[in-house]
Amino acid sequence: MAFILNIETATKNCSVCLAKDGVAVALAEYAGEGYAHAEKLHVFIEEVLQKGGISFKDLTAVAVSMGPGSYTGLRIGVSAAKGLCYALNIPLFAVETLELLARKVAIEEGVVIPMIDARRMEVYTAVFDAKCNKVRDTEAEIITSDSFTQFEGVIHLLGDGASKCREVLSSERFVYHEEILYPSANEMAALSFDSYKKGNTVDVAYFEPFYLKDFIAGK
Repeated sequence: MAFILNIETATKNCSVCLAKDGVAVALAEYAGEGYAHAEKLHVFIEEVLQKGGISFKDLTAVAVSMGPGSYTGLRIGVSAAKGLCYALNIPLFAVETLELLARKVAIEEGVVIPMIDARRMEVYTAVFDAKCNKVRDTEAEIITSDSFTQFEGVIHLLGDGASKCREVLSSERFVYHEEILYPSANEMAALSFDSYKKGNTVDVAYFEPFYLKDFIAGK
């Protein structure tokens, strides 16, 4: 029996899920206009453990969303995950953020393109087929009318970066799932358990989030 604590903080959604053998048993999340991760994350961790009826010492492992996404959000999530793993002497797993977002929609044909807003007309994105296999690697892409022309059939767009693409990507081929804005730790349950079974751990001391772009501080 494996209890895995899943942490997703790559976007405005601060999300924590406790999973038992790959099935979510408790979820706590909040997506506000700003980033409330520093205030919410540890409260949510304690909340899901309480809902699941276990304590920290019962955890088998911790999984964290690895990015890309918000620099600050990722740092907060990864720091918390590392701290727990170090203190409890348990393994750490990392899950791709864009795959979590892609798994929030089920399709029978075409491709799914999750998009995380990277400001202006740029998004963090990857392309997945109907079985959620990645068919194009993660990129920071500036959206133009030529974007994704190499893919045939229906193209499903979702995430907080998708809506701003409507005027540029206006063909009937593009289906917008505007109700799906952010990834959630809920979709991490099966993925982190799969990593656990395969032993695909990351180094607690040296693991860094996948920022994709260098951090640029604002004035």
